[in-house]
Amino acid sequence: MGVLKGKIAGVTGAGRGIGREICLSFAKQGAKIVVNDLGQQRA
Repeated sequence: MGVLKGKIAGVTGAGRGIGREICLSFAKQGAKIVVNDLGQQRA
């Protein structure tokens, strides 16, 4: 069971770099993620 199971995280700048890696890490730990990025294709 993930540490973040049942949690919701909002991540800005989620299309690349640190924001993307945070999203991937949180997802692996069971969180639901709301993403935002200036580039619509990347988000």
